[in-house]
Amino acid sequence: MHQENRTELVIAMAQRNPVSTKSLASKKEEFDVFVERDVLVEMRDGMKLIADVYRPAWSGEPVKDRFPVILIRTSYNKDNAQKQLDYESFVRWGYVVVIQDVRGRYKSGGSHYHGVAEAEDGYDTIEWIAARPWSNGRVGMTGISYLGAVQAAAAAINPPHLASVFHVKAPANYYQNGFRHHGTFLMYTLPIAFMWTGSSKLALEDPVLRKAAHDPWRKSSEWLSRMPLKRGLTPFSPDAETERWFFDVMTETDYSDFWKKVPLWQPEEFFDDYKDIPGYYVAGWYDLYREEVFYTGLSKRKKSRIKLLMGPWTHMDWNRYAGEVDFGRDAEMSYDEYNAVQRNWFDATLRDRKTGSLTEPPVKIFVMGGGDGRRNSDGRLNHGGRWRIENDWPLPRTRYTKYYFHAGGTLSTTRPGDEAASSFVYDPKNPVPTVGGTSYFLSDRSELKAPFVPFGPYDQREKPEYFGCNSNLPLAARPDVLVFMTSPLAADTEVTGPISVRLWASSSAVDTDFTAKLIDVHPPNEDYPEGFAMNLSDSILRMRYRNGFEKAELMTPGEVYEFVIDMPPTSNLFRKGHRIRVDISSSNYPAYDPNPNTGDPYMMGGKSVIAENSVHVDTQHPSHIVLPVIPLD
Repeated sequence: MHQENRTELVIAMAQRNPVSTKSLASKKEEFDVFVERDVLVEMRDGMKLIADVYRPAWSGEPVKDRFPVILIRTSYNKDNAQKQLDYESFVRWGYVVVIQDVRGRYKSGGSHYHGVAEAEDGYDTIEWIAARPWSNGRVGMTGISYLGAVQAAAAAINPPHLASVFHVKAPANYYQNGFRHHGTFLMYTLPIAFMWTGSSKLALEDPVLRKAAHDPWRKSSEWLSRMPLKRGLTPFSPDAETERWFFDVMTETDYSDFWKKVPLWQPEEFFDDYKDIPGYYVAGWYDLYREEVFYTGLSKRKKSRIKLLMGPWTHMDWNRYAGEVDFGRDAEMSYDEYNAVQRNWFDATLRDRKTGSLTEPPVKIFVMGGGDGRRNSDGRLNHGGRWRIENDWPLPRTRYTKYYFHAGGTLSTTRPGDEAASSFVYDPKNPVPTVGGTSYFLSDRSELKAPFVPFGPYDQREKPEYFGCNSNLPLAARPDVLVFMTSPLAADTEVTGPISVRLWASSSAVDTDFTAKLIDVHPPNEDYPEGFAMNLSDSILRMRYRNGFEKAELMTPGEVYEFVIDMPPTSNLFRKGHRIRVDISSSNYPAYDPNPNTGDPYMMGGKSVIAENSVHVDTQHPSHIVLPVIPLD
């Protein structure tokens, strides 16, 4: 990039993005790039992993000097890591960049069972790097999703030369926000298993197997209709480790040592021992993996700088829009901007340069809302939003406000009186379809204009092209969805922070689920004559785990139980005239596997029973949602 273009980029970012980039305009790239490909890195058990090493060079020869190092460990092919980092620019800037295939993937040796080897392999790779003559002993890590998860796995066991992480869209707790969630199995794991198999070493070596594995990925929606799968008779059966992993995480329903002892799956369990190094944690309100857990868990435990950046993004992109909603130009983070944020971070944490990244306030959030609610030229709702810098998370000035559910569907800050319970019938074989949310369903069906399971913010109505939908009617019209909604708001109301729903509920079954969804209801206009019900946050609880996740406890039919559904945080400005809505049901498929209501931990052999579920809303059972309301100055 030419220097004048770089300067223009920095000025543009400073104007619209809350990330310090002031150092980039005055620095020049100095080095050429020298690449050592397929370098062997031996692990403690003798297994050899394969990496490419990108080094600063002059005149075609590597510079004989020591540099800070940025490590990317990938499960998705080291030859395709450009999306994670503009690594050649970083090398020109004076970094060594090492990109490694993790164990059992692509060129690296061994077999791959998700996550179990990454802590030790990450540690050994970092210490191998520190011992190289081109390394100054300061190693940073970067990457998204699994490439973020391997950073946490390594940090959990404290490698001496790990000095900084740029951790993007990866969970602190796979049991709650990865493979499972509050006792349920997250069904997006199925197409991920297809993807793992289709890119396995076996498939890469056998074109017949590769084709056989690729086809189910294209037909993920059909396989979701065939759940539960049969062990040994799945499209990923030829890939033994992937099949074993899939059935393990589906059937290990209690929170046991199976989960707790794997650092990559449960970094939260290792926070006390986590390496005390600067960490930048980046994600979006519509990402499944909840990066804010790292901030809240580490910022009070560690002396090093911990930062949090939350945009209106899904797991899959950094766009100004997500789903059917546009948040405005400021919401987008371009590839160049993404690299600029990383460069400022690593310049500060690996090279001790004063970029502002360590001195600016630690929390930056995108507050959604404020748009006019009309349809833009791209066919999306103009919801708008703006960036804001904060000093902590959750925001200290938060006023946690109870909005109570009432018979007849009212939602208000007034406690309920002597009111009748709200009841519905839940049929596991006719679940409420997933329309928007955080579960991203990967698909190779590139001809589709929209995902077959929509993720991100959507108008809460069915469309025939969505999985499980056969109409164009609102989800609120279903008899198994309870709707609680405020009157049109008399003033703007900002909700930013963690959310929880406290229910008093009963069921005719020995086990069932309860779901909750927070929605911003835009008023009708010419573009949306029925209004637009935009989902903000949703969650679920499998009732067998209402008292904790280590041990299941079935219900007594008809008995009223009090429990809390913790929901992912959000940041949204409900405009004057909008309504706050909460939907309560017992299913959201295929985001979460449907509870069979039989007492079995998941639907086994297709067996299920219909349940009558009730939410109690009276003086003794004041069911409500707790919203983090931010005073508007």
